[in-house]
Amino acid sequence: MNSIPAVIVLAALGFLSWGFYRARPFGKLGVLAWLQSLVLIAPWLVFFGLFAAGIYLNLVGMLLLFILSTAVYIYLGRQLRALGKDVLARRASELAQTAQTAQTTPDAELKEPIETETKAALAAELAGEVDVVPIPPEDLQAVKSIFGIDTFFATETIPYQEGAIFRGNLRGDVEETFDRLSESLKAKVGDRYRLFLLENQDAKPVVIVLPSSRDPQPSTTFQKIFSVILLFVTIAASFESGGIMMGFDFFTSPERYAEVLPLALGIVSILAVHEIGHWVLAKRYNMRLSLPFFIPTWQLGSFGSLTRIESLIPNRTALFDVAIAGPAAGGLLSFGMLIIGLVLSHKGSLFQVPTEFFQGSILVGTLARVVLRESLQEPLVDVNPLVILGWLGLVINALNLIPAGQLDGGRMVQAVYGRKTASRTTIGTLIFLGLASLVNPLALYWAIVVLFLQRELERPALNDLTEPDDARAALCLLALFLTVVTLLPLTPSLAGRLGIGG
Repeated sequence: MNSIPAVIVLAALGFLSWGFYRARPFGKLGVLAWLQSLVLIAPWLVFFGLFAAGIYLNLVGMLLLFILSTAVYIYLGRQLRALGKDVLARRASELAQTAQTAQTTPDAELKEPIETETKAALAAELAGEVDVVPIPPEDLQAVKSIFGIDTFFATETIPYQEGAIFRGNLRGDVEETFDRLSESLKAKVGDRYRLFLLENQDAKPVVIVLPSSRDPQPSTTFQKIFSVILLFVTIAASFESGGIMMGFDFFTSPERYAEVLPLALGIVSILAVHEIGHWVLAKRYNMRLSLPFFIPTWQLGSFGSLTRIESLIPNRTALFDVAIAGPAAGGLLSFGMLIIGLVLSHKGSLFQVPTEFFQGSILVGTLARVVLRESLQEPLVDVNPLVILGWLGLVINALNLIPAGQLDGGRMVQAVYGRKTASRTTIGTLIFLGLASLVNPLALYWAIVVLFLQRELERPALNDLTEPDDARAALCLLALFLTVVTLLPLTPSLAGRLGIGG
């Protein structure tokens, strides 16, 4: 087996092993959730593993794999929900007993110290670097009154900037406690303050209350104008990219716009569907997004876009759903274009591409080998234009799924695995892009984008303790896996053995 497919398979198995390690402490419930992740990614591991071994599945075989995987996934989901109900019932009973015990526990036994740097780190995630005044004493007393023995038992209060940090003991279910505290806070002080339920650096829950003046601010007029300018530049770049595909420079021959219009519209539609995916899910969670800041390029039309979240994030599930919605929508459209284009390709198709084209992506190359078969042994391959558009779309969406900072992939990792893991993957991604830039200028470009524009993590959610469910964790793993096999190329030696090229 070639080194690149071997590394991909080993990396996927490593993630699955790590997931199993994290799931074991949760007993049968955790193992079932881990099995869902395994079932979801298994068809791709089987497909690429067989392909690297020289065994080629056709489209029917691939479809059967995915149908079987889906059926098992649904079955495990039903088992997981049934078991989850029993676990929740037992947990509710334990919480009731804990609350009774706490009523007789002296306050001194509950207090725990909190370090100055921990306080600063927690509040710095939510507060800006501007001049502030302490929280008024009457507001602080009103906030303190929302805590109780059956929700969050506050043991230490630290006034910080215009709000306060409360250290204590979480007594009830996380989501129920957060809802009750938020409702109580609104009843006491209206909309003047926001409540955040977070995990501090010691992996213990804390409550942070900050004024609503610290909420994310909408884009300025200049930023909106700049976004519109980038949109028009991206449209122009899409026409130029279409011209390059057709073999001429569009800007020197604009009268030939009709020839490149379908290609330009294809690129723009992929970008538009990506953004619509974000906006639809953001509207579902009452989150506000900025206008997209597209990154134009002559080669692809655009590298995608950067979009700011301009409102509070209710929970980590909302962050994950909004982050994955764009790449999922754009990626499915691109994948459909690619498959349809491959099926429609024949001798005499509009485009002729060298076989090296299919070595640029493991995913595209393997799918092309399954459909086009012996045609890939010719120096030039006739393909339908949808093949080119599908490949470009997959690359655009995969670039946005790089697990770093506030890119879609970084937000997904932060939502599923937490801020510590997201911070480490951002650093690891920057190191990898730096090394990859020695052989690929595109990697250097994205390293610069992440380093200067997107390296910071997204703001914590209001309820930052509750993790997304295991189905979303499985989707995160699958998305990252598909990102890798989309962006990594086939080596010439492996491509030759697989019949891609002479």
